[in-house]
Amino acid sequence: MEKGFTTVSVQGYLNELAGVRGDGSAEPIIRDLLARSVDRLHLICGRLLHQSYPRLTRGPMNVRSEELLSAVVERMIKAMRTVHPQTVRQFFALANQHLRWELNDMARRLDEKTHAVALPDSLARPDAPSGSSQAGPNIRRILEAIESLAEDEREVFQLVRLQGMSKPEAAEVIGISVKTVHRRLNRGLLHLTHLLGDLAQQGSAFGDSD
Repeated sequence: MEKGFTTVSVQGYLNELAGVRGDGSAEPIIRDLLARSVDRLHLICGRLLHQSYPRLTRGPMNVRSEELLSAVVERMIKAMRTVHPQTVRQFFALANQHLRWELNDMARRLDEKTHAVALPDSLARPDAPSGSSQAGPNIRRILEAIESLAEDEREVFQLVRLQGMSKPEAAEVIGISVKTVHRRLNRGLLHLTHLLGDLAQQGSAFGDSD
């Protein structure tokens, strides 16, 4: 992980937050935690937009990673006023949840405007027209397929594939071995390929990588 964003430093903020009892003193801790986390969150937003949903960055939405970051941070500030994650694992789960919700909102808005939300590049058929009317429903299918994963598989998939963590980093956050991370990720990828095989190119859409 990048300097200043270790599991130890994040856990320190979460420990402080756990001692707050609704008197308004949580706000500075929440903002400090998110400020410390901003580089990681920005990395996640950029990865998600430019690698998985590049067409969301074009007209008519023209979404930028900074905009997505701002929206997610705002969601997290509001959520953490009432929900205090106790562990780094729970913190990442909360961040993942709000990233998914924000992406769902963006997909709906784009679908309303153009009825043509783009597929991730790895799932787009080379012979499909860029303005295909099926793109919006396909994005929703992909998000729903991820939601359908078993909880442990979904957690690993989100950390490694959406947040861009390495397998050792994900293992540290969750508190399991790297081998278990690898096994859960492979099970999740097989499940997604089974559900989305018609969108993939010979099962390569969610192919594993080290």
